[in-house]
Amino acid sequence: MTSSAAVEVTGLRVRRGNRLVLRDVSCTIPRGSVTGLLGPSGCGKTTLLRSVVGVQIVESGEVTVLGAPAGSPGLRNRIGYATQSPSVYADLTVGQNLRYFAAVLRAPRSDVRRVIDEVGLGGHEEQLVSSLSGGELSRTSLAVALLGKPELLVLDEPTVGLDPLLRDELWMLFRVLADRGVALLVSSHVMDEAARCERLLLMRDGAFLADDTPSALLSATDTSDLEQAFLSLVRAKEAA
Repeated sequence: MTSSAAVEVTGLRVRRGNRLVLRDVSCTIPRGSVTGLLGPSGCGKTTLLRSVVGVQIVESGEVTVLGAPAGSPGLRNRIGYATQSPSVYADLTVGQNLRYFAAVLRAPRSDVRRVIDEVGLGGHEEQLVSSLSGGELSRTSLAVALLGKPELLVLDEPTVGLDPLLRDELWMLFRVLADRGVALLVSSHVMDEAARCERLLLMRDGAFLADDTPSALLSATDTSDLEQAFLSLVRAKEAA
């Protein structure tokens, strides 16, 4: 793996039953940048993220993360992962969850206050997770992913259910983290978030339609917005 790459995926195939979910997917995720993984629900985004984190059974191909095979024990403290379904304990408070995961990750106790502030959960530290709104629950999961000093953040639709102001604040946080050298791989099905990324992986039916910068995609498709660019690529693929 090159020093500038956090993740390298080569010829990745994942099958569920008789369905090929990922079709010989290859890509590189650079350090110090925000890479967007965009496409409609069911196109294989979550499966790719799970493969990068090392919790997905794959048929063939290679996934190298921070210089080691995906799923290697040594990567556990170097990757932050926020799933679509929040993986926190409903019978604990926000603060108790974060203190527990900080202990598991051997992160400083001071990190709990830091991540609460970063994701806008101030005032909710003593609130039971079971009583949180959907957006607050998503932010709690994101806060767990931010504990410690992850070199790679893998975020599966982290802004779903959030109001526009908080979404904007989180994207500004992602930019700050990237500037510190963190690699971020962020999935979404909302095309207006694509312009906030430095590079885009546009996915459909388990394969990439494009892997390029937002400006290059607009230029290549002769469109004025990224949603139209995506639709143009889909039509070109169907016509081929």
